[in-house]
Amino acid sequence: MAVPDEQLPSFRADAAGAADDLLVTLLDRQAELSGVVRMRRWVMDVLAPQPGETALDIGSGTGSEVLAFAARVGPRGRAVGVDANPAMAAVARDRARGTAAEFVEGTAAALPLPDGSVDVVRCERVFQHLDDPAAATAEIARVLRPGGRVCLIDSDWYTAILHPGDPAVVAALAELMRATTANPGSGRLLRGLLVRAGFVVDDQAATAVIWDAETATPLVGQMVATGRAAGVITADQAEELTAAVAHGVATGDYHLSVTMFAVLAHRP
Repeated sequence: MAVPDEQLPSFRADAAGAADDLLVTLLDRQAELSGVVRMRRWVMDVLAPQPGETALDIGSGTGSEVLAFAARVGPRGRAVGVDANPAMAAVARDRARGTAAEFVEGTAAALPLPDGSVDVVRCERVFQHLDDPAAATAEIARVLRPGGRVCLIDSDWYTAILHPGDPAVVAALAELMRATTANPGSGRLLRGLLVRAGFVVDDQAATAVIWDAETATPLVGQMVATGRAAGVITADQAEELTAAVAHGVATGDYHLSVTMFAVLAHRP
């Protein structure tokens, strides 16, 4: 029920510096969580990019999975990351310096690639933010060649758990987060979106992403601040929840998680 890292502001050049550094730090920490590591390993294995293929990562962030694609497709292939945030694309390019990974600005609804030019697509935790996920799925179908593979990965924020804390306060913050997310139940919708776009579903997976104390603490702090600003909890409730979570972290009695789902499909 915490505000996910991907929902932090998409910082632009005029808001660079410390804010961008915070976003990158949180994304890096998130990438180290065991649930994310497991899911990304499974996705890469089932997509099985081959030497010489073109692989695309939509919402490529810091670029780590584009670099993984580049290692798989080799010098005869092409590994491309698309991100709507120019600051993140710049970070990815800097980290990928000296490699064959490419990064371009674009959105899921308007991919800057020709029809039928891609063999493999992955898209992680992007659909939850889209106003028109069906359009994005159709756009993926457009750029994929016949037989091309796609894996959509997303969280389902109706499965989120935060402990400890007053259940009523936690529920109020969860409702606020879901109300301000375009598709908070995106994880459960991925299969249907792919089928309606003409894809054939080949496999599915799920994993619990469980935050460690270092990552959970700032996310809970951000969640509480957002709730206070929106007026859904009082100052006393915010203080009590913050103290409860801090005590839970100190004693080892805390839990913060969400379920992430992935669907593998191919274009017939």
